[in-house]
Amino acid sequence: MKNASIGAFDSGLGGLTVVSQIHNYLPNESIVYFGDTGRVPYGSRSNETIIRYAKQDINFLKSNNVKLIVAACGTVSSVASSAADGLDVPYVEVVTPASKMAAECTKNGKIGVIGTAATIASNSYKNKILSINDAFTVYQYACPLFVPFVESGFVSPDDELVIGIVKRYVEPLIKDGVDTLILGCTHYPILAPAIQKVLGDGVKLINTGEAAAIEIKRILTENDMLADKAGESHFFVSDTTQTFIKTSEVLLGKTLDFDVKKIDIEKY
Repeated sequence: MKNASIGAFDSGLGGLTVVSQIHNYLPNESIVYFGDTGRVPYGSRSNETIIRYAKQDINFLKSNNVKLIVAACGTVSSVASSAADGLDVPYVEVVTPASKMAAECTKNGKIGVIGTAATIASNSYKNKILSINDAFTVYQYACPLFVPFVESGFVSPDDELVIGIVKRYVEPLIKDGVDTLILGCTHYPILAPAIQKVLGDGVKLINTGEAAAIEIKRILTENDMLADKAGESHFFVSDTTQTFIKTSEVLLGKTLDFDVKKIDIEKY
C-alpha cells in the first residue's frame, strides 16, 4: 500500500489547492483526484444531498484502491462526516487540522471563519475551535460569491471587482478584531492575496489545504505508508474536461501535463 495513491475529492475544483499542498509536503505521493464539476456547488444543497454525493465520491476513489482519502472540500468536511463511516483506509477532512492550526496561531483568541453557506450553518469550525479552547471567540461569515469568482478566474488583488467583493464579505472581520482567519473553503486560498490586502498583514490566514497536507503527512509517516518512489497523479471530473483544464491553471498556477477523464459518478 505504500505506493498506492492518495484519493482526494471536492465538489468542484477548489480541492486542487489541497492537491497542490500535498505535492508540496509529499512530493513522492501520487494522487487520484475527483472533482464533481457536474454537480457543483455543494455548499447551497441540503445536508442529505451533500452526504449522498460524498458517498458516491468516496466510492469512486475506493474503486481506485487508494491508501488514504481526503475530503478536499470544506462543505463535505463540515456536514458529511458520516459519508466516511466504515472506511477501511484513513480519512482526513479539512475542519479539524485547520481548526488546530488556527488555535495554535491566534494571539488574541479571536478567530474568523469564512466558508460556504452550508459550512457556516453547520458551525463545524466554531464547534471544533471551542472544543480546543472555549475561551476563544469565533466569528463566522458565509461568502457565497467567492467560489464562482474563483472558478471564473476573477482572483487578482489588483482587480477592483475582486477587491470590492472581498471587502463586502471580510471587512466585518476587521471590526471583530480577529488576528487569525480560516479560509474555510478550498477555493478561498486562491483569493488569499486579495483577502490579505483587505485585512492587512496583521491577520494570519489559515490555508485548510496546507493544514490537511500536514495531517496527511503525519498519518502516513506514523503508519509507515509514505511512498518510496515518485508516482503519477490522475484527475477525473463529472462534467466537461475542458473547464477543468482552464480552471486548474488558475488554481494550481500552471498547466496540467496529464490527462483529465470524465466519469459517470452516478454509477458509484
